[in-house]
Amino acid sequence: MKAIVVDLFCGIGGLTHGLKLSGLNVVAGYDIDPSCRYAYEENNNTIFIEADVATLKASDINKHYNKSDIKILVGCAPCQPFSKYTIRYRKNEDNETYNCNEQIKDHNKWRLVTSFVEKILQLQPHIISMENVPELTNTDVFKNFVKSLENIGYNVNYKIAYCPDYGVPQNRRRLVLLASLLGNIKLMEPIYKPDNYLTVRKAISNLPPIKAGETHTNDNLHYSASLNDKNLKRIKMSKQGGTWRDWDESMKLTCHKKSTGKSYPSVYGRMLWDSPSPTITTQFYGYGNGRFGHPEQDRAISIREGAILQSFPTNYKFFSENRKINTRKIGTHIGNAVPVELGKAIGISILKHLKEADHED
Repeated sequence: MKAIVVDLFCGIGGLTHGLKLSGLNVVAGYDIDPSCRYAYEENNNTIFIEADVATLKASDINKHYNKSDIKILVGCAPCQPFSKYTIRYRKNEDNETYNCNEQIKDHNKWRLVTSFVEKILQLQPHIISMENVPELTNTDVFKNFVKSLENIGYNVNYKIAYCPDYGVPQNRRRLVLLASLLGNIKLMEPIYKPDNYLTVRKAISNLPPIKAGETHTNDNLHYSASLNDKNLKRIKMSKQGGTWRDWDESMKLTCHKKSTGKSYPSVYGRMLWDSPSPTITTQFYGYGNGRFGHPEQDRAISIREGAILQSFPTNYKFFSENRKINTRKIGTHIGNAVPVELGKAIGISILKHLKEADHED
């Protein structure tokens, strides 16, 4: 029996690439964003199908499998209403206790998670993997999802994975759910410990130095956004792991002096060399969008550095050479991706489970 994988909400292929590195056969990726096609197909030798998963028919997905195949369905449904950033900003705006389930009622994005659930219930693949934000576990949507799977015979296991445990040089936590009709399944044990985590230094210190606003001649992605004179002075005042609090009083923004602004210490900060990086967001290329300053060079991290911190290989192609780089688009692609090494760990876990299930038979 062959194990065949279909990836829903595939983006540019972070999860697909990790699964393929583990040895799994991913035959198709679905995503609504056509700008993901080039990177997905160029790096994974797998077809990209532009489609809205919310309206996609289960029968269309089923065409990728033969009757004798072990069917594996994976996906990372976008879920902005559940992210800690949404929760934090909402709480600051309202100055009230945040309720995830109330936000779901007001936000159309949750339908993508439900659509993923519907496809699973209709297809009933042998194995499922869902990667998402940790905050999703606090919602009724997720609790009902787990219950629905268990009711039709799935063994369900989920955990909040700390990405450095699996070789991602980034302080990121993600919900990883694995479910199987073939027996018990779980994410593999960590392969790294705090004393040997991949750090910012190990990941990007070998890249050639560049200045703010500069692109390295040998790598179009090793490009750092320009800084105005004021922000250049600010970053020169910033320490490793520091924040805007390191600046002279004259350099601080008005919002930082307000009580609400004081709760955002990580913006305009530098990364630490000898720790995993902060979570790479879709705007990691902007110095003021988080602790995205280079540890010692006076600039924000480059697009290439952000991709490496997401554990993409250095030869991963994000755009065709005849197209102009769209920094915002590539930043969104990279920031939204499943870290490749976490995807690889998920793949290894699935293969280990299949081997154990075959041995039991």
